[in-house]
Order: sequence, then C-alpha cells, then structure tokens
Amino acid sequence: MSDVPYPNLEAVRRAVDVAAGRVAGDLLLRGGRVLNVFTGRIERADVLLAGALIAAVGRLEDAEAGEVLDLEGAWISPGLVDGHVHIESSLVSAARYAEAVLPRGVTGIVCDPHEIANVAGVAGVRWLLAGSRDLPLDVWVTVPSCVPSTDLETAGAEFGVEEIDDLLADPWVVGVAELMSFPDVVKGDVAQLAKVAVAEAHRKVTEGHAPGLSGRELQAYLASGVGSDHESTSLAEGREKLAAGAFLMIREGSVTRDLDALMPLVDARYADRVGFVTDDRLPNDLLDEGGVDALVRRAIDAGADPVYAVRCASWNTARHYALPRRGAVAPGYMADIAVLDDLSGFRASLVLKSGRPVAENGRLLSGIPMIQVDDSAVRATVRLPELGAAALRLPAPASPDVRVRVIRPLPGQVVTEARAVVPSVHGGTVVADPGRDLARLVCLERHGRSGGIGLGLVEGLGLSRGALGSSVGHDHHNLMLAGVDEASLRLAAARLAELDGGFVVVEAERVLAELPLPLAGLVSDAPLAEVRAGLDAVEAAARDLGVTADGVMMTLSFLGLAVIPALRLTDRGLVDVLAARLVPFEIDT
Repeated sequence: MSDVPYPNLEAVRRAVDVAAGRVAGDLLLRGGRVLNVFTGRIERADVLLAGALIAAVGRLEDAEAGEVLDLEGAWISPGLVDGHVHIESSLVSAARYAEAVLPRGVTGIVCDPHEIANVAGVAGVRWLLAGSRDLPLDVWVTVPSCVPSTDLETAGAEFGVEEIDDLLADPWVVGVAELMSFPDVVKGDVAQLAKVAVAEAHRKVTEGHAPGLSGRELQAYLASGVGSDHESTSLAEGREKLAAGAFLMIREGSVTRDLDALMPLVDARYADRVGFVTDDRLPNDLLDEGGVDALVRRAIDAGADPVYAVRCASWNTARHYALPRRGAVAPGYMADIAVLDDLSGFRASLVLKSGRPVAENGRLLSGIPMIQVDDSAVRATVRLPELGAAALRLPAPASPDVRVRVIRPLPGQVVTEARAVVPSVHGGTVVADPGRDLARLVCLERHGRSGGIGLGLVEGLGLSRGALGSSVGHDHHNLMLAGVDEASLRLAAARLAELDGGFVVVEAERVLAELPLPLAGLVSDAPLAEVRAGLDAVEAAARDLGVTADGVMMTLSFLGLAVIPALRLTDRGLVDVLAARLVPFEIDT
C-alpha cells in the first residue's frame, strides 16, 4: 500500500506511452487466457505491464517489454478482493494476515476493524491503517459504526459522528462499517441515521447488518441509505434483499457458512450486485481453506460460471466500494494479477501485486515487512478491577425452586438459546453442576472503566473441571470466563491480565495451555502457523477438561455478543437481545 490509493501522474503517463507503443513495457504476459469480468468470457490475450499498471490487454504480437513470460495457456485472473473481513478474527496482525492470503491470489481486503475500535478507539483504527500502509496487500478500511455495539455493555471507547467523520477523511477508508444497531435504524433513531449521512457527505458507502430482516422492516432499514448486507442465511432472505437493492455479500466464515444456501444467487443475471466475503475466519480455516479464494473455489465446484465466481470476489466488490483501478485485468487497472494453472481449483502459480511478483506456487517470494509503528494504543489494554472475596459469587435465589436463566450456545452457530433451570446451590451461592453440563459464566470488564462484573450460567460446553478464559469477547471484548470452580476462574482472569490478553485453560492452580494475544488483547504479531499451533493446544487442553463443543474458545468469545439473539452476558449482566434490555438472573414466576 502507498500513502494514497491512486497511482501518481508519472506512472499513468508512462502506462499510456507503453499502451500506445511509444516505449517498451516492463513485463509481457504472453499467451494467457484472461478472465474478462466485463464480458463474462475467457479470452486469449497477452497482458502488457508498465510498472504498477496494466498498459494493454489483447493480441499484442508487436509489443516490447523488458521481460516476457510465456504463460502457455494459463488463466489470468484479477487479484481477489475480500469485501468484508475482520482481521482480528484471524488472531494475527494485518502483516501476518497478508502472508496467508497473498500466495492464494488475494491482493486486497476491505477490513472492518470493529474489534480493535471497541478496545482502543480511534487510535486503534489509526494503528491498523499505519501498519497496513506499506504492505503488498491493499487493506481498505470501513469505519466501525457501533462502538460500543449496544448501551448494555462497557467497551473501551465510544464512536460518535465526529469520530466517524474524522476517519472517513483518510483515503484508505472507503465507508462506514456494518450498522449493527438495526432495530434503532428501523425505529428511525437520528443518531444512527446520522452515521449514514456523514458517509454520504464523504461520498462513501455505509455497510449493513440485517440478520433476518424482511418486509417493511427491511425496507425501512435500506431506506436509511445502507447499501449492503452480509447476514443472509437462506435463499429467500438473499433474494428479498437483492430485490430490495442491497449489494448482497455472500459469506463463508469459520462459523457462519452461507454459500451453499445462497449458491443459486451466484449467477451472472445479478451482474454487479453479488460479492463474496469471509467476515470471520480463524487461523486453521485461513491456513487450510484460504480467504475469499475459498469461496471462488467452492462456487466453481458447485457449478457456478468461473468468470462470474471470480467477478464476485473482484470487480463487483471494487465497484461497490469505488476502489480505484482494482478488480479487473484491463488497461489502466493496477497490475494485481493471479496466474492460474488450474482455474477450477483457483490455485495461483504466480501472484503479481502492483506489477511485481510476490508469490509463486503458494509461497511468498520474500517476507512481508513487519512495519514498525507506534503501538502504544493497543498495548497494556487488560486493566482489571479488584476482585474481592465475593466478587465472583452468584447469590442463590431466595427460594430453592426458583428457576434461573441459562445461556445455551447452539452448535455451529453464533445464536444462543435462553434456558430455564433450577440451579445447584452450595453455601448460599449458585455453583457449577458438571453433571447437568452447567458451568459458571463470568464477564469481567477489562478496559479500566466501569469495573463491572456480569455473572451467570452456561449450558452445553461439556466442561467438567477447571476454567477457560478469553480476552476476545464480542463486541465489547471484556474477559469471558467459563469455569467449574472459583479458584480456577480467578486464576484464568489473573493469567489473562499477566499475558495482556489471549486465551487460557486452567485447572485449580495450574495453567494448562495459553495463547498470548498482546495487541489489544485480540491479536498477535507472531506468524499465523504459530498462532494456530497455540490455538490448537488451547482447544486440546479444553477437551482434556471435558469440553465437547468444537471451537470452544470461539464459542466462549461470542457468549457476550449482545446484538445476536437470544441471551447473552456482558459486564452489566444478562441481556435479552430481542427485548434489548438487561434481565435478572432469576426468572420472575
């Protein structure tokens, strides 16, 4: 990335001269098959490069270049652009993320740094921008719109229209990120509508988040000016949102996998209205399956037209965000190119970024620069309140037959159920009951602000002893702890504070496994493979404590997400998401 997303005038002038044949180009890709995202056809053509730009595409028998590469019929694809991704979900920095996706032909992403912003505010977003600017991966940013996500939690910062307006002035910021407070938008809340208005004042887009919205509610949400949605999980929902004018982002993350249900919409009849996104991808899926390239492969395998599948991960996204000179193999476009020996498998044998080879046969040609920027805004972010003797104790109900609310996560989903049970009580406090698969759940404010402690129960993790702890707690990112005994819960909290964030698995007085995430308590600057190994060790240790849930640390991190139904726990207490209010632990009979 450079300081601005446009090539300079001298670079453009030279590309024009090369295209006109007045001077020689730098590189000629001879004898390839170009995926033309404008016509939907695969065309035999040569591609002539002038520095970072494509100068000409076609039968260029008389073209001259400093270097000629005979592709012998290989396919030439535009570099892919992921239209909506939270880098933080990969648990690594932008530079480490680039190491994973560049060899796969992904040359750009549109990142929503929502998690960083909820911990470190504007300074956190600027840290991400500064650390991405010189990477061989375009990292476009949308300004987080929900910091905090609700008024039922304590985050590390608050974003109003003033903060959003300030960040929108950055040339690498392309819009306002998903407006998750959709009930308030539908109600016509002026504070939410103003976020769309300020994006429009900058001539930039506002992204949507409208899970399950239909009918008049969907119409009201889109009437605000929100331009997209990535939450469709059914064919009917996707069709309705397309018909209403939304740019339909089809998502395939680690937990939310929607491509199969929406595959009939991966069709050229929908032109530029469909894009591919990954949203949240964990290290193992990023390494094993890839980024947005995984959606292209799966779509082709399911029968989609290959050119249109590529278009959904390149030109359509670039057009939606008005990304300059990105998303196509055509004159004047950036020379961000993936050369493919296997189109159906979308395996890149060569990747060019800004006209320079950056990867061959799945491997980087040189290391990604670890850019040194001021990271003080994202360091030392775990600041816990004093935990007195009774701080983590959950008082027993006044009557032994009173039922209490329990959170039960649903396997393979981010939604939860609200259950009602008669709790187990010992010494006047509610305790875990492994025999009924009930563990203690704690949300501990960690930004040094309210000092709030939310207490409850969670069912279905399989935890039989010890405790799990995470400083990743969507979207407020307070500590989320699940445990069987108080000593283990306290140790998990203390160790997370010592690590300055991460994941831990403990039992009694022993730390069984841990993964440090010292940057905002969310990400690491270690290589992705190393982070994956640490996550695997944490998950294995959790299984040794009886955990049966797959990806339990991800599950734990979402138990505080107060914008997805049904019941959640924040530092302020239990949240009934559909009612948008705090509710008591005891159920009023």
